[in-house]
Amino acid sequence: MNAIMVIKPYKWNGMWVFDDENTGLVREPFVAGADDIIDVMVEQLENAEAGFALMFSHLPFPGYDLELVRQHKEADGWWYLSPVLNMDGWLCPALFLYYDEAPLRLYAQFSVIS
Repeated sequence: MNAIMVIKPYKWNGMWVFDDENTGLVREPFVAGADDIIDVMVEQLENAEAGFALMFSHLPFPGYDLELVRQHKEADGWWYLSPVLNMDGWLCPALFLYYDEAPLRLYAQFSVIS
């Protein structure tokens, strides 16, 4: 398993979604607050709705923009809190295509695709 993973979310029908050929996910949506966190984090990224790079890891890495702290399980997914943004978001069971167990913390970087 890679320590740092990359997905490329984009807007589709007004929702943040992503595809990942490695896991078979197609237009997997971010919902229940995770979409709102993305809205805040990409405000300054040019043309983010067309797609941006989202790097994430269960380990801190140089240049990460956001730390999310695991809160509680619901509907086979997990709620995560961003203490800095004071926002929480639910990550659906697709999380387990990347991790065997829900990480205690997730670190993310949001950047323009070059």
